[in-house]
Amino acid sequence: MNQSSTNDSVSYGRFILTNTRWLVGGLLLTLCSTFGQTYFISLFSAQIREEFALTHGEFGQLYMLATLASAATLIWLGKVLDHTRIAWVAIGVFAGLALFSLSMGFASSTTALLVTLYGLRLFGQGMMTHTAMTAMGKWYVAARGRAVATAGMGYQLGEGVIPVLVITALGTFYWRHLWFAAVCILLLLAPVIGLLFHRERIPNSAEADIAAKGHQWTRTEVLRDPLFYLLCFGILAPAFIGTAHFFHFIHIAEYKNWDTTWASSTYLALALMTITWSLIAGWLIDKFSAKHLLPFFLLPMGAGCLALAVSSAPAALIVFMVLLGISYGLSSSLFGALWPEIYGSKHLGSIRAVSIAIMVLSSALGPGATGTLMDAGVSYNNQLWAMGAYALGCSFLMAMVSRRLIARQQINSHK
Repeated sequence: MNQSSTNDSVSYGRFILTNTRWLVGGLLLTLCSTFGQTYFISLFSAQIREEFALTHGEFGQLYMLATLASAATLIWLGKVLDHTRIAWVAIGVFAGLALFSLSMGFASSTTALLVTLYGLRLFGQGMMTHTAMTAMGKWYVAARGRAVATAGMGYQLGEGVIPVLVITALGTFYWRHLWFAAVCILLLLAPVIGLLFHRERIPNSAEADIAAKGHQWTRTEVLRDPLFYLLCFGILAPAFIGTAHFFHFIHIAEYKNWDTTWASSTYLALALMTITWSLIAGWLIDKFSAKHLLPFFLLPMGAGCLALAVSSAPAALIVFMVLLGISYGLSSSLFGALWPEIYGSKHLGSIRAVSIAIMVLSSALGPGATGTLMDAGVSYNNQLWAMGAYALGCSFLMAMVSRRLIARQQINSHK
């Protein structure tokens, strides 16, 4: 029985039980990335804009600048995972995110806000995500898809639960106090992640044989690969579209005449669909490969943007969140497994640092560009038409890239 057949015969439950410490650690990282994610920060956008006297466009531009700086830093900082124990990196990331969450509680000037947003984006969306997915990519081979999907469920837990909790809490507590609560959570969990990752997973001999096959690309070689840049067009879409929507979520709800509390509850639909489809994607990746999923992951997102563009009915938001969740689920597992699959795992920290930086860059452009267009009088519906067209167009590009990657693998396997 080959390695693939062996893994097919092992139940997902047994996989979880035998890998609990590493999977829970990865899940905690992705869950705690919430405090640096756009959807969390956007929940305080009204309060931040009021206290700092910022328009939608000005706040979006400030957010874009902070995120661009974090993306640039991540390219350099992300390499640390190739030569430092993952446990120490994870503890450091928790500490960094706690520090800048504390800073958000005390920021009193626009400059302080800019520095705080930079730190939240760097350690939250950037390094939390990078550490979790690099660990899963290095520690798993045959079951990499399932490992990435399981660790990635932390994103969905955060998206599904935290917005409703925050919106409810803002009715009682001063907004800065919620950031102090985030600091406490992060400091309590920092030693937990250290214990979970204290013993790193070592792939078994069969997995090690699979991992050893093929060329182990360096970051320099990856940056010379034309297919990498084509793949980046696919990376840009979920980060740009999702971040733009989440950042301006309260404004969009008002624009569409939705009750903000009800609208925030639709994050649960997003989370449920993302969890479901990330697990499906994990199984499909282990069964067929990540390359085969490339043509499909942006199609639901594109359709969701068009649905929301043509209707302001509450049902349109649910449709959008469901379809966005499908694309998010597919992409979260896909890009966690794709890079080690096509470029190897030896230099994965350096390679993923570039891809995560590009993703962060895209998430920076989303709020800044859409906010500026809003200030210029361009309706969000018109912007949704453009986003939908981009996502659907990229799907055709990803189909071409998928064929070329598969062909390249076949050629290399015969050398």
